[in-house]
Amino acid sequence: METQMWNALTDSMKGAYAAGLAEGVVPRPVIMPLVRGRLVGLIWVRPLKSGDDALTGIAQLSNIAAAAGADEVVLAWETQDVATACELPLGGPAPCLNMVHATQDGHVLHQFPYEERVLTRDAEGVASIDPEWGAASAPQPGGELAPPIQAAVDFSFVPMEMDHPNPFGVTVVLMEEDGYKVRLTEA
Repeated sequence: METQMWNALTDSMKGAYAAGLAEGVVPRPVIMPLVRGRLVGLIWVRPLKSGDDALTGIAQLSNIAAAAGADEVVLAWETQDVATACELPLGGPAPCLNMVHATQDGHVLHQFPYEERVLTRDAEGVASIDPEWGAASAPQPGGELAPPIQAAVDFSFVPMEMDHPNPFGVTVVLMEEDGYKVRLTEA
């Protein structure tokens, strides 16, 4: 992946996290499939129930990448959010925006820890947070990923077997019907 593309995706995710946290919400895990260096789109996980549903929902982000024939994917997620939703032990720094760049040949984990600076609280006690980004960890080739993220990476490169003239279009429709938020690029 070109440095310019990586930097744009990183800046976009940091901006999305800052905007979400300012509203008291941690953005959901997202996958960004790329085909021949072109971004296909951004797909956020559907609303999840804790436990097995969260594990499955996050892993199923791979469907869009597989249907697109992606040769690269980038996934972004928040450490504590995924651990809590999936009922997994906390692994790695928290709070932390994680991004993984993956190809069929492997992956590199990038971590962007932050401190939560509370700006305000609403009447229900929900905090508006301003993330104070710390120093990013060194990129970790083959870094340990949470199980549903690892599954999403692994299955992103398994060719989709679908007897349909437009497997990508069908996959987009089915994922949207399941509640995934799909935003495709013009490319």
